[in-house]
Amino acid sequence: MEDRIYSQPLLNKRHNTTSQIAIVGANACPVESLDYDSLKYRDEKINYDLVVFATCSIDWRSRRTIQIFQYVLLKWAFALIIGLGTGLVGIFNNIAVENISGFKLLMTTKLMLEHKYYKAFAALASCNLALAAAAAALCAYIAPAAAGSGIPEVKAYLNGVDAHSILAPSTLFVKIFGSILCVSAGFVVGKEGPMVHTGACIASLIGQGGSRKYHLTWRWLRYFKNDRDRRDLITCGAAAGVASAFRAPVGGVLFALEEAASWWRSALLWRTFFTTAVVAIVLRAFIQLCSTGTCGLFGEGGLIMYDVSAAKVAYSVPDILAVILLGVIGGIFGSLYNYLVDKVLRTYSIINEKGPAVKILLVVTISLLTSICSYGLPWFATCIPCPIDTTESCPNTDLSGNYKSFQCPPNHYNDLASLFLNTNDDAIRNLLSTSTTKEFHISSLFIFFIAIYCLGVITYGIAIPSGLFIPVILAGAGYGRLIGRLFDPITKLDVGLFALLGAASFLGGTMRMTVSLCVILLELTNDLLLLPLVMLVLLISKTVGDMFNHGVYDQIVKLKGLPYMEAHAEPYMKHLVARDVVSGPLITFSGVEKVGNILHALKTTGHNGFPVIDEPPFADAPELCGLVLRSHLLVLLKGKIFSRDRVLSGDEVVHRISKFDFAKAGSGKGVKLEDLDIKDEEMDMYVDLHPITNTSPYTVVETMSLAKAAVLFRQLGLRHMCVVPKSQGRPPIVGILTRHDFLPEHILGLYPHIRLRK
Repeated sequence: MEDRIYSQPLLNKRHNTTSQIAIVGANACPVESLDYDSLKYRDEKINYDLVVFATCSIDWRSRRTIQIFQYVLLKWAFALIIGLGTGLVGIFNNIAVENISGFKLLMTTKLMLEHKYYKAFAALASCNLALAAAAAALCAYIAPAAAGSGIPEVKAYLNGVDAHSILAPSTLFVKIFGSILCVSAGFVVGKEGPMVHTGACIASLIGQGGSRKYHLTWRWLRYFKNDRDRRDLITCGAAAGVASAFRAPVGGVLFALEEAASWWRSALLWRTFFTTAVVAIVLRAFIQLCSTGTCGLFGEGGLIMYDVSAAKVAYSVPDILAVILLGVIGGIFGSLYNYLVDKVLRTYSIINEKGPAVKILLVVTISLLTSICSYGLPWFATCIPCPIDTTESCPNTDLSGNYKSFQCPPNHYNDLASLFLNTNDDAIRNLLSTSTTKEFHISSLFIFFIAIYCLGVITYGIAIPSGLFIPVILAGAGYGRLIGRLFDPITKLDVGLFALLGAASFLGGTMRMTVSLCVILLELTNDLLLLPLVMLVLLISKTVGDMFNHGVYDQIVKLKGLPYMEAHAEPYMKHLVARDVVSGPLITFSGVEKVGNILHALKTTGHNGFPVIDEPPFADAPELCGLVLRSHLLVLLKGKIFSRDRVLSGDEVVHRISKFDFAKAGSGKGVKLEDLDIKDEEMDMYVDLHPITNTSPYTVVETMSLAKAAVLFRQLGLRHMCVVPKSQGRPPIVGILTRHDFLPEHILGLYPHIRLRK
């Protein structure tokens, strides 16, 4: 899937009964649903081995004790591997970003000290342009799906939506190196969002047994090549990504629970917590190693990135009023931020359609603008005398810190340069610094907030891996510290704590999360005493933001055209029944069907599921045998288990087709229609579909409320739902409901007047 933003509504196809979703216009891209249902087959004795490797998970309670032990052991082993892999990638990202950015900034500082101001800007801008162009080229030519944060795509996948290449090995490669390049290039982006996508990609690669496309396969990993187990692994990967990015293991678990996952259970909680614990151990081990100075600038602060625990937390009524004001401001600014991001993404989607070269040009343009702001705005700041009681060197000339000399005379520093000419992490650390009330001028904080706010809006959506957390934290900390300076005469809270509360308010106003953000911020800052105020500001900002629009990730999911299903049914669904939205015509197969009929149906439709009807002599009257998947039909046709007579094949499928062939296709994409070599004389032969038919599909009566059907479909994680007639004497199936049939665009396209009946 390209990194285009799908701004048009989903196409309404009355003839489409599949789980494939089509997008209007030039952005057309097939999106398939995942199937988290546990299939049961007609003859357990014959097809038991096929159950293991079908497209969904099995009930391991029916296995022997040793097999159950192996299965559980593999699950925990996978959680360990995901934690180790994600933690190592997080360490690698941090070391690379710190050293590349450090080299660039130290070179600029050296030229500034020599009063070579134009050369300093040229060096800064050229380094940024080269890094930005490299990141854009990776995204544009190798893995377009790696652009953006990746959190909306992971969220959609865990909801049951499988978009093209979002978890492919190429996407993982570009996500890692593209994120390093673009963050080092000085963009107002973070590596935290991409780390969530990276963790999910690592989990997917492990869960699908490697990649056949890149000849990286491990046969013993194929036991988990099904949608349900892969979903659980990717949930662990997403949590590990947050833990690695923020060094917040508990926050990672809560992020997966609150924002990413659509299905949750206690067993998954244990494995996710174990995965993030492994990440924390890996990070701690490497931080201890890097603290000796062997990793460049990385390692400052240990697992606590922005420690504000030294500040005294004591607050009164004026402080509470100031915090409430911060929450309201965060909600308003956050909703405005989401609105502007929505408009910018729609514009960029049109620009990005013009080809890879235009994508790279757009990235280079934004990079040049960012460099101009980072280098040019500090010239408007006044030089401030170095504080006498500081323990840090002032001004800083060799390492990152609070005091950058820029163009100032000796023993003076430029406060805007201390924010702009630093890595994003160091800029946040400077804003959250405590006991430094007048370190930054009010005018400098205002300029910084406006610049970061605008740059964050226009940077997200270009063809680079970019996270939203850091821009939001930077902008929020900027106006939080500004409010702290304004309220300084009447409050007891440190301005550094105001910066933290401002970051929390802006995060709540944009992302609309509460519990996970609260824990992540507390783990980041190591100050549990601030918990009540952080909770208050998050609740207020989320409430205010919800009055205007949805969270930023929900908006991006919709813009990308990903058919995300909410946990609740829409109000208008109460006025409809299941048969009202069933699409047609319905294509069915007999239990023993002609090869030619199956091949014709596969060629002329994009359907992924077909009802199987048993007719005499295999049944006394026509009855619904079950549902057969397109992928299984392709495997069966490729195996050519045909007969000239219309008879049952028995257990011949088990003997002639490998059980691994029925597993969920990974990067190899499984058997395709072009892979089949059916001769003309074989077209009139018969094939028995019973061995590969799911004989217990979920069914609803045609008069069931559509609202109830939607809740059932979503909670069970279905891909297909069969609609059966209420009365006898009719065909055994009315139609099939898929994710497409529950989407508002489809329903309101069929019944535009339903809006008036909400």
